[in-house]
Amino acid sequence: MEPLSEKQIRSSFVNCTKGEAARLKLPLYFAELPWADLDFLGWVDPGAPLRAHLVVPRGADEAPLGISLRVPSVNRTSAVKSSLCQICLTAHASSGVTLLAAPLAGARGREGNTVGTYICADLACPLYVRGKREPKLRTTRYEESLTLEERLHRMNTNLSGFTTRVLAG
Repeated sequence: MEPLSEKQIRSSFVNCTKGEAARLKLPLYFAELPWADLDFLGWVDPGAPLRAHLVVPRGADEAPLGISLRVPSVNRTSAVKSSLCQICLTAHASSGVTLLAAPLAGARGREGNTVGTYICADLACPLYVRGKREPKLRTTRYEESLTLEERLHRMNTNLSGFTTRVLAG
């Protein structure tokens, strides 16, 4: 992923107001982000821990796509011993995956309609796929025969499916 400026990030959001986008806090250590290892930028808002954000690059002629997400106040998967992220398919202890809900873009989102997905709680899917980060308290290690490129393609396809559902609002 090419590095993004603060202005590019704030102007990318499709499912929140301009005021909300202006007030969101950028990730901690924004200046030191490992852009070369990111296929998308995801973070929990340090100023509002019940908010998370995704910014997904698109084609060369298109602006990035930003999606605002709601983080549950209680992790609903806590009774489960392990969970699987629906974006990168990384297995975590139950607290490592959470259900994030995104308001739909447009009028349906303003009416309160949302779409959700179970995703790594820290939104670091690209780092897990690349082996740059390991899940905490990993319960089971799944060995895959897919190459790194195939796993990255799968992750990006899963993410694209989610963003398409948000945009279909």
